Parts: sequence; structure tokens; C-alpha cells
Amino acid sequence: MRTPPDVGGAAELLVVGGGTTGGQCGAAAAGSLEGQLQGGPGPTRTGGSVMDEAAAAGKRVDRRTLLKGLGAGALAVSASEALAQGAFTKPAFSVANPSTIKIGYVSPRTGAFADFSISDSFVLKKVRATSPYAKGITVGKTRYRIEIIPVDTQSDPNRAAQLAQQLIQQQKVDLLLTTSTPETTNPVAAAAQQYHAPCLATVVPWESWYAGLGGNPGNPTTNFTYNAVFFFGMKEFAGTFLPMWKRIEDETHAAKIFAGMFPNDADGNAFRAGFPPYAEAAGYKFVDGGAYTDGTTDYSSMIEKFKAAGCEFYVNCPIPPDFNTFWKQAAQAAFRPRLATVAKVMLFPSDAVALGNLSNNIATDAWWTPYAKYRSSLTGETAATLASDFERSTGNEWVDSLGSSYSLFEVAVEALKASDDPHDHAQVAHNLQHVSYSGICGPLDFAAGPAPGVGIIKPVGVQWKPGKKLFGKKYPWQEFVVDNSLNKDVPINGDLVPTFS
Repeated sequence: MRTPPDVGGAAELLVVGGGTTGGQCGAAAAGSLEGQLQGGPGPTRTGGSVMDEAAAAGKRVDRRTLLKGLGAGALAVSASEALAQGAFTKPAFSVANPSTIKIGYVSPRTGAFADFSISDSFVLKKVRATSPYAKGITVGKTRYRIEIIPVDTQSDPNRAAQLAQQLIQQQKVDLLLTTSTPETTNPVAAAAQQYHAPCLATVVPWESWYAGLGGNPGNPTTNFTYNAVFFFGMKEFAGTFLPMWKRIEDETHAAKIFAGMFPNDADGNAFRAGFPPYAEAAGYKFVDGGAYTDGTTDYSSMIEKFKAAGCEFYVNCPIPPDFNTFWKQAAQAAFRPRLATVAKVMLFPSDAVALGNLSNNIATDAWWTPYAKYRSSLTGETAATLASDFERSTGNEWVDSLGSSYSLFEVAVEALKASDDPHDHAQVAHNLQHVSYSGICGPLDFAAGPAPGVGIIKPVGVQWKPGKKLFGKKYPWQEFVVDNSLNKDVPINGDLVPTFS
């Protein structure tokens, strides 16, 4: 069995080669940060990105163009290196309004990872209507109102770093919340650590997040004191995928050989280091497709490698457009693994719709569903109610990120109320790392995780199948829970079958 190597430099923060305007980013833009979220000007910098140029021209940028722009116009360094090189300026804290708590919410509303944030508008409206956010909270003898400032990274790591800097230095936020992929969470976490601002992240494998801050997931002893995260990692991915592999293997007598499609990015490097040892310990042979570049368009050599090795199982963690390309090419080349278990992709109905019938029985992880009897710590409403309200008010099918985005604001209240002074960054950050509560995502205990400040959500295995009526409406594709080995709170409502059956 191999042990994961030190992947401390795996997760990348992209710093523009020509420099940035630092604390002045976006200062010339009219309006608030929330105005930028609605399509206003983004941060100003020299050597602007594809996104910045397109925004100035009023154009929409597709995902492939975004990826090319990031690769051509940026110098890639790890978040830990950026901190060491002084990529961020030391702040001087002050409180603009002592009776107001400011929370910055950083997410990719547009760009390559926009599907992760499809529930943002709904969640923000829901959260702002809850008692703590509508009426304020009492800390000690003082009543504080809470202001939420949402910003859109446009799926650009440079922009994520700059917006985090602006939120801390100019908006004087007391807490940063961020979600969805290392490309978003890691630059924000790096800025928070440098500026000594409390930061909570989610929807990023904890190893990708931890390595991005300069830690070694193989020996997770470093405490990044201003940061915390809740999600899960390679142990949970293996605990979700391997039981499904075993069941299909028993049923079909499939060979214990698996293909790994892992790109050369933060998630890909974390998966390559962390997932195979679990599978190999269970007797599976790993065939590595190679550390390809995000945005690759021809996967023929990788597919032929998998076919020649007789791979019967498949696991990955690409960006969504790359999997769409790969899977279509795999179908044309007749690569038909007995079970495809995917990560970072096929998480949202739009992904399934984009692939059509090729989506059938692809398996993935679900970190939140409306099926468990979990309740909001802010209102007491159930997960099922949250999902049905979302579908009724938006006309869209529920998504996993609905629960995790909501939980960011639950945990925030827990940490703030536990403090003596919600403007004391060190104390709030300490509280984040020690929250223990139960909410819409179930029980979370940050002090009991695999690394300092890491809370673990227990996922379940799901397969995409043609939808049925749920919460009053039928959708083309739906996640059915087919394995709950890690979380018995979530009932099974579908049959696990081979991907091509």
C-alpha cells in the first residue's frame, strides 16, 4: 500500500504576472461589492484577465475561454508561497460600526464553476429572513445587527484573492465565508490567513484546502489559526465509492482494476496522492491517466490506456467541462467501465442534462440531500422543506450545495455568539475551529476532524437516473441514494446498478 506524499504545494493560487493594484482593487468601481455581484465592474489590475476584459466589453465568457485565460495570463504559485512572498499586505484593523457584524460571502456566481452557486440567491434570501440575520444577535450585553456582503469571483482565482482582500481591508468584514472548489476557497483562505481574518470554507476536499494553505495532509499537524472548513476528504470519498465498487464487483465479477482521471490541479493532485492507497488496500490496481492540464480537449490516449489495462472501475475529479468532453469521447471509443464513480462533476442536474442519456447510472457522492431528517439550527425547518421551498421559488431542482451554503451561515452564528466580542478576529477564528452543533447538514464537530479546524460531513453514494415526481415536480434527471455506508441518517431510495446496464 502506498502512502500519500507531501502535497503541500498542490493547490494553486494564481497571481497576475503584471501585479495587482493591491488594496485599491476595485476602488474605482462605482457602487458596493454586492453591486459587482449583479454585473458591475470588477477589481482593477494590470494585465487584466479574460474575465475582466470581457466584463468591460459587456461580453459573456465561456468556460473554455476562462481556463485558457487563466493559463496564459497568470503566474501559478501555491497559496503558501504567496503568503511567504508577501503577496498580501498586512492590514490594520478598525471597526466602522461597532454594533454591526459584517460577513463577506465569496462564491463563483458566474464562470466555469457557476453551477456550484446556483442556490446562492435563494440561500441569501432565506438566511436574511431568519431571526439572527433579520433581528440581530446578542453577544454579552450588546445587540448586533448582521450585514452580509456577497461577491462573485467569476470563477477566477485572482479575483477571489482580490475580493477577499477588499472585503477585509476596505469593507472591514468580521468574517469571511467561502464555497466551491479550491479555485475559490484557497485564495480566500490564503488572504484570510495573511490578514488575520476569520474564514470558513466548504465544498472543497479538506486535503485540497489544507495543502493550499501550505500544510501536509499526510501529517496534518499545522493549525492555520484563522481558517476552518467543513466538507470531507479522501477517506470519505473512498468510504463512499469503494462499497459501491465491491457490490458491482460481486454482482458482475469485474476485474479489480480502476482508472484514475486526475488533472494537474489542486483537486487532481490531492486525489492522486490520497485516493489510490485506500483502493489498493482493498485489492484494486490503479491505472493513472496522467496529470493532464485543465481544459484539455483530446483524451484519446488516456482512454486507450484505460481500455488496454482492462479498467472496470473509473474515478475522477476534473472540472465539469472536461468530464463532459472525456465522457463523450469515451462513449465513442467504447470505454465502458462497470461503474463510473465521479467527483467534482455530475454534482448538479445541469451536468446530467448536458450529457443526456450518457448520464444514466453515473455514480457520485452527495454531501447533502433533502432525505435526512436534519433541521436548520436557525429556524428548525427540515432539509425537505428547504429543498421544496427552493424548487417552488426558483423552478429549479434541488442541489447539494443548497445545504452546504446554508450551513455556512449556521456555523457563523455559532462562532459569533460564542465570542465575547464578535469584532475580535482571533477569538471568532478560534471559535470557528471548535464549533460543535447540528444543523441542516447534520452534526458537525470541527474539533474532532482529521486536521485542525476541519469538520467532516458524511456523504452518501448516489446514481443519476431518469427523474420522478418529488416535491411536486418531475425533473429529467435525479440523484437517487444507492449507498449509505457512511451515513445511515440518509435513507436509500434507489438501486445500485452498473453504469452501462
